[in-house]
Amino acid sequence: MRVNGRETRSLRLDEDGARVVIIDQTRLPHEFVTRHLASLEDAAAAIRDMRVRGAPLIGAAAAYGMALAMLEDASDAHLREAAGRLCAARPTAVNLAWAVGEMRSLLEPLTPIERPEAAYAAAAALADEDVVINSAIGDHGLALLRAMAAEKPAGAALNILTHCNAGWLATVDWGTATAPIYKAHDAGMSLHVFVSETRPRNQGAFLTAWELGHHGVPHTLIADNAAGHLMRLGGIDLVLVGTDRTTARGDVCNKIGTYLKALAAHDNGVPFYAAAPSSSIDFAMDDGMREITIENRGDGEVTHIAGITAAGRLETVRIAPAGTRAFNPGFDVTPARLVTGLITERGVVKAERGALAAMFPGRVSGGK
Repeated sequence: MRVNGRETRSLRLDEDGARVVIIDQTRLPHEFVTRHLASLEDAAAAIRDMRVRGAPLIGAAAAYGMALAMLEDASDAHLREAAGRLCAARPTAVNLAWAVGEMRSLLEPLTPIERPEAAYAAAAALADEDVVINSAIGDHGLALLRAMAAEKPAGAALNILTHCNAGWLATVDWGTATAPIYKAHDAGMSLHVFVSETRPRNQGAFLTAWELGHHGVPHTLIADNAAGHLMRLGGIDLVLVGTDRTTARGDVCNKIGTYLKALAAHDNGVPFYAAAPSSSIDFAMDDGMREITIENRGDGEVTHIAGITAAGRLETVRIAPAGTRAFNPGFDVTPARLVTGLITERGVVKAERGALAAMFPGRVSGGK
């Protein structure tokens, strides 16, 4: 995707062939900063501290984290240690454990001498595959958007509500929920994106609005609590979000606040879609409300907020009384009954066990 008119990816291998270059998303939108990951600890910290975030990108970063670990020490013991440290960095997104598991399965049968080169090749292939998958999600989503736009009066914009950031910053490129948006915009479709701010980390305000602005997509930022009102006024044609984990029956785990958007959409007859690459579908899990581990994050994300001062300084300020405690779950689960459909790299599918099993045969009984 584009930053200041230049094509880029959210993660790439440095020219030295060893270090990994990431965009430090904790500095956006006020500063565009890239950082180098040179060790297992660098990769684990980048995931844990949300310098990289979004389920697909976390998976790609973890794959490269395994490669960096093999460059440090390719022993069996360090392979197991690396897998454990990376999986513990953030527990909710299934892509993390999936990518680590893929890398571990590939590397364990190899000798220590063979592991570093094989790990880097596998991580690069996983990152490239993510781009292909997200582009395919964009193609299938584009067909859906075109069909919905055809039902509107001639020349009327298609109004889309997003939540959190499921854009190219959350993947290696294209994004999941934004891939159809970017393809529709590039195809000349008239559309407008309403971006919910996504408290407490404000990924919508900080990241999605930044992305859409750089790509030239018309958009408007709204407070999270305005979404239901906007739907009731008829201002939204569809809700399009990402997913960090989707169960075999179609429950969608996504950034906190997604469930409320789905409830409002259901009450107002607004279609609710989640863009779900197959790597984020956990076919070994059934009941999202009971089985998914929800990450609880620190109080400071709720009690404090960061921004640019009038003098141009990036500062964090407290917005709650000193000593106030906060409850800060990172995600919630939207039950399948509220999900109109899932946009995958193979097509649009109902959020139902049978439909998912038919689209991905063999995956349900065998897990991942």
